[in-house]
Amino acid sequence: MKADVAIIGAGVIGAAIAREMARYDLAVVLLEREVEPAFGTSKANSGVVHAGFHSAPGTLEASLCVEGNAMFDEIAAELSVPFRRNGCLMVAMSPEEVDVLREHLDRGRRNGVPGLRLLDAGEARALEPGLAPEVVGALHAPTSGIVCPYQLTFALVENAVANGVRFMAGSPVTSLHVREGRIAAVETAEAIIETTWVVNAAGLFADQIAAMAGDESFEIRPRKGEEYLLDKRVGSLVRSTVFPVPTPVSKGILVIPTADGNIMVGPTAEDVSDRLDLATTRAGFEAVFAAARRMVPAVSPRDVIASFAGLRAASSERDFIIRPSGVTRGMVHVAGIESPGLTAAPAIARMVVGILRDEGLEARARRGFNPIRPAPVRFSQLSRAEQARLVESDPSFGRIVCRCETVTEAEVLDAIRRGARTVDGVKLRTRAGMGRCQGGFCMPRVMKILSRELGVPLEAITKRGPSSPIAPYPAKALLREAQEEAGDGPGPAVAHVSHHMSPATGR
Repeated sequence: MKADVAIIGAGVIGAAIAREMARYDLAVVLLEREVEPAFGTSKANSGVVHAGFHSAPGTLEASLCVEGNAMFDEIAAELSVPFRRNGCLMVAMSPEEVDVLREHLDRGRRNGVPGLRLLDAGEARALEPGLAPEVVGALHAPTSGIVCPYQLTFALVENAVANGVRFMAGSPVTSLHVREGRIAAVETAEAIIETTWVVNAAGLFADQIAAMAGDESFEIRPRKGEEYLLDKRVGSLVRSTVFPVPTPVSKGILVIPTADGNIMVGPTAEDVSDRLDLATTRAGFEAVFAAARRMVPAVSPRDVIASFAGLRAASSERDFIIRPSGVTRGMVHVAGIESPGLTAAPAIARMVVGILRDEGLEARARRGFNPIRPAPVRFSQLSRAEQARLVESDPSFGRIVCRCETVTEAEVLDAIRRGARTVDGVKLRTRAGMGRCQGGFCMPRVMKILSRELGVPLEAITKRGPSSPIAPYPAKALLREAQEEAGDGPGPAVAHVSHHMSPATGR
């Protein structure tokens, strides 16, 4: 197989780069080690579209965050992704913290963030009545927003593929071929892709990909964040995203209204060595709720419906790493992209295309690039009359798969047509399994539809890939084994079904 450019990693950064490159007359391959896009760091992103006042002036983080923020209205409209500018407040709990607000007001203005304003306690509570009485002031940023991070990533990949990009899921890179100091090929478990250009957007594994080409110029140091999702019943606790003043290593623990109407609290910030450590902990739980309730007292652990952890791809450098390799020609690193990476993604994509062209890639604009991704139907958001018309035209809209979120079979089928191959893939595209019961009702139904539509046995359906089987053995075989163990009698009706989820989560 040959390609002009191979992009490694289909998180939000790699996906945005793939879509940007689809604007040019190039053969582009997007490689992902997981079985679906967004199944790494992007899946657990908080979804905050940052205004840009946190980042130090003069850094890539600052400039790309502000540039990317301004692009979100257009990109969300083109891709039909839930996005709204809900604004944010950084709150101060003491006179000393008000000084920190002033520092960030100055920082934000130097970064070019529009509309920043310091509020006194009364003004802050007028915006957010749920703030704690101890709040003495706030920095308000009206351009901050919220987006669904995995739906954005799915949409970017979908639109890139519709414009000619080849997406290869379940394709971990096993080696890079280098000849005379230049990239010559990318090798996966099942293919060798001849190419002279590689974009390394491999997130947590970006340093390992770089090392395959002899480049050990940076190191990825994973930083875990635990987050807790609250029931939609309390989704109006706050309208703005509420930040504390930042810590030396993170923006702190936030109270976040999500794009889907829930409240999310978190994340923690814990440096870890295991790049697969997604366990939530008692200590993390207590730290999150103590910090969140200090700002918004009505936040309650009783309202938690899901908990999960993600890993940020922090690096040995203090800024985004976006540059050509100094060792191997034809390789561009896009690494160390932690917060505000989601916000900066559209701007990063433009910057990477510019770097590739500066390095010698010939890229002519593609005729007929279509930036529009058709919107999926959200049955639960329609009027009764609209729902009735849909059911009349397609009876599969009349079969409810997820009762909590009112997701229909037609929506599950559409998700599969758009690329879902796992229970989580359907869940993140449709919200089937994201309600209070966390999939207790709909998971078997989703599995049955996936099995039927993909033409594979039920036991081949996984939660999120080969390492997460749900029903690893045919029920009939287990029944036979149970009967044999019990003698020749009928045996108990045992069906061993294991649910491999993120620890203590439904996500």
